[in-house]
Order: sequence, then C-alpha cells, then structure tokens
Amino acid sequence: MDRIIYYQNLGSKIKKIFSILLSVCLLIYTLSVYADTPPAKAVWYRYYDKNGVANISTSVTPAHIKNGYEALDRNMQVIKRNQAYNVEKDLQQSTSRASEVRKLEQDARLKRAYGNSSVAINKRNELLNSLKQQIALQNQTLKQLQSARIILKRQEMEYYRKGNTVPVTLKDRIKYNSENIEKTKNYIENLQNNYRSTQTHYDDIINRLKKLE
Repeated sequence: MDRIIYYQNLGSKIKKIFSILLSVCLLIYTLSVYADTPPAKAVWYRYYDKNGVANISTSVTPAHIKNGYEALDRNMQVIKRNQAYNVEKDLQQSTSRASEVRKLEQDARLKRAYGNSSVAINKRNELLNSLKQQIALQNQTLKQLQSARIILKRQEMEYYRKGNTVPVTLKDRIKYNSENIEKTKNYIENLQNNYRSTQTHYDDIINRLKKLE
C-alpha cells in the first residue's frame, strides 16, 4: 500500500517537472522567433488634412511633411509618427546652430591667437598702458595750448584797449590756437573711447578664454 502511494506521488512530481520543462521550451522558442523576426518595414504613409481626411500613399510627399504623417506597415499598423514640419522652429534651430558654429570658430581663433587668458591679459594691459600715455601726453599739450590762448587773448585785448588795430599775424595765431585746442580735445575723446572699447573687447576675450581652460 505504501509502495503504491509512493509511486503515485512520484508520478505527480514527474508530471510537474515535465510541465515546467515544456513551459521553458515554449518560452525559449517564442523568444527565438521574435529575435529572428525583422523589424516592421513601412509600406504606407498616412496624413490627415485640415478637414481630417486621411490620405495614404506609398511614398512621403510634401503634403505629408507639411501636415505630419504616420508610417504604417503592410497590416496598416502605425510604426512611427512624424510631427508636422514647422518652418519657424526650423529657422530658429538653424539660426541657433549657425550661432553655435560661429561661437566655436571664434573660440578656436582666440585659442590660436592667445593660447590662454594670461597672454590676453598681458596684451590688454600693454595696449591700455600705451593709450594712457597718449592721453596724458595730449592732456599736457591741451594745457599748453590753453595757456598760450590766455596770453594771445591778453595781447588782443591790449590792442583793443589802446584803440589800435589787432595785427593780422596775432589774429592768425589766435585762430590757429583755437583750431589746435579743438583738434586736441577731439583726439583726447577718441583716445578715451578707444581705451574703453579696448578694455571691453579684451575683457570679453579673457572671460571666454578662461571658460576654455
């Protein structure tokens, strides 16, 4: 009796093991089939116009791109959806890409020209010191011209006080002095503007080089 029960239990266990092995084999087979199956290929292309009407063709047309379209397999199942072409977005992206390319080109030129920020700092300081010296020299010239003007105007007033005619040579000297004062002031202003623009220009270069280091 015990032996009969033993064989019954043994048979039940064998059936369970066989069932598990069968399930594993089926799973392996299924996975191998899917692995060997190539990805679905687009056969049809469908888009919907502004009225919601579906348009299907075997190739992608400008209308598909304009409206956005779906790629379908031979069973009319959607494989992929493509968004409608956006002109403004594309232009913005193109502008952004062009800007990024220009920035990279500029950075490359800066690296070739200076190598690192320390070189650029030395170049900036050299140029600014030169401009400072020129401004100081022109300010000194301006003071001399202004002092000379005071003397010339006193001489002119003396002729007026005595009721005499101002000599042509003195008038010419006064005129020439005034013209030189105006030219010197303009030159100083240009040097000062050049100083500020040079400083700003090199500060930008230095900051960009530091980011690249």
